[in-house]
Amino acid sequence: MMELQWPLILFTTLVAWSAGLFGTQALMAVFGVGKKAQVPAWVASAVLLAAGGIAVFFHLEHWERIFNGFGHLTSGITQELIAIVVLAVAAVAYLVLMRKSDDGASVPKWLAWLSVALSVVLVAVMAHSYTMAARPAWDSALWILYVLGNACVLGPATFALLSALAAGGPAGQPAERAADAGAPAGLAALAGAAINALATLAFAAFLQLSAGSFADVGLYFDPTHPTKAMADAAATVASQAPLLWLGAVAVGAIVPLAAAFMGRRTGNWRLWAPAAIIAALVGAVCMRVVFYNLGLSVFMFY
Repeated sequence: MMELQWPLILFTTLVAWSAGLFGTQALMAVFGVGKKAQVPAWVASAVLLAAGGIAVFFHLEHWERIFNGFGHLTSGITQELIAIVVLAVAAVAYLVLMRKSDDGASVPKWLAWLSVALSVVLVAVMAHSYTMAARPAWDSALWILYVLGNACVLGPATFALLSALAAGGPAGQPAERAADAGAPAGLAALAGAAINALATLAFAAFLQLSAGSFADVGLYFDPTHPTKAMADAAATVASQAPLLWLGAVAVGAIVPLAAAFMGRRTGNWRLWAPAAIIAALVGAVCMRVVFYNLGLSVFMFY
């Protein structure tokens, strides 16, 4: 078993959430909807990204050596840093042009589409840097799609919530106004929750089937830690099944989809958006715990 890397678990979750939210607000800007939530969404996205950055520092035991890891363009950490910096530059340009626009909530279409694309790229690069051929459960395009799925549900659900909150006010029917405000993002939240559910199911099935690739090997020991007990790979996969199917799939995939559906039906995003967000976050963390626990190195097998 690898020891759980909580800082990295938090980092990948927070960055997927941040990029998902920024990508959603940019998509809304393309269609000129959800204007009241643009600034709150930008701030929330920046806070989430900063929190993710702080989490990574806790991962580095010698953080003063942080730049040693950035030497090679092929290294995952370098690609991540570049992707984050490029997205941050686009986000600052987005904020400046948005504040200068007539209504203080619009950006040029080209910048909006660029921001959507860069958000997707950042999440994909981040997920890719964790897939290594030496670890069978990690080496999968399905993992990248899974992390993108997280962004697709967390971003729009958060934007729908911010839209509903921004629409509130004493005058008129605040509930109806909030429902109208959440509507465009709500459609994105439902679509995103569906993408997340499919990607989660596909990746969960992949992890469960990967148990088969361990079954014929049986017990093996790790030569880098010869004193450690031998690892039973198939048993490790079996022990992760409840966390995988109850945590990551039932809570993390099914509940957000149901919550997004209810949000669309009732228009009550103040209730259903947080339900979708919390369930998706729980599922995202459960899946990452399974992911780390299954990171069994296979160099013994060759």
